[in-house]
Amino acid sequence: MASHTPPPPADEGRLALDRLLESQLPALLVFLRHRTGNALAARETVEDLAQSVCREILQDMPKLRFESEDKFRAYLFLQAVRKVVDRARFHRMECRDQRRERCLPDTRSAAEQGIYSHLVTGTQVASAREHLARVEACLQSLPDAQREAVLLSRVAGLSYAEIAAQKGVAESTIRALAARGLARISLDLERRE
Repeated sequence: MASHTPPPPADEGRLALDRLLESQLPALLVFLRHRTGNALAARETVEDLAQSVCREILQDMPKLRFESEDKFRAYLFLQAVRKVVDRARFHRMECRDQRRERCLPDTRSAAEQGIYSHLVTGTQVASAREHLARVEACLQSLPDAQREAVLLSRVAGLSYAEIAAQKGVAESTIRALAARGLARISLDLERRE
């Protein structure tokens, strides 16, 4: 007599997705912090943007299937890019009432600070708290294409091939952009210290 194994409850899929989102949250926050321009950052916190991205992914969960954690991560950061573009477009609309706007506080978690360890050497990580502002300034000073290549490869953890496919360019282009960006960060950090 064959035993019938019931299908796993739908809640298990939700729990697995929750764990995936939670594991990627620090990288997502760092990515969003550097992907949002000053105008958007003055109007919305990166935490709110991240929450919105995660909420939309959870809402779409019944339609989503990922072959691997890497595919999920690529989808998550693509959604984050789309969210930034959408929210920036929304705030540029002429009908926005600028009188209602207020400055938002700057917040960074310890987990976010750990994400930057992929950009600097071990000795530099030891002084991460005071070093964080310099790393962020160096990252912000990069040309957009280099900054995005560094963020997607080192912060989001996407492969050069995944980034190239997402951007519609050659993998060697992404590899070169990331290398130039990392070299500039290293030189800038030496100069600032």
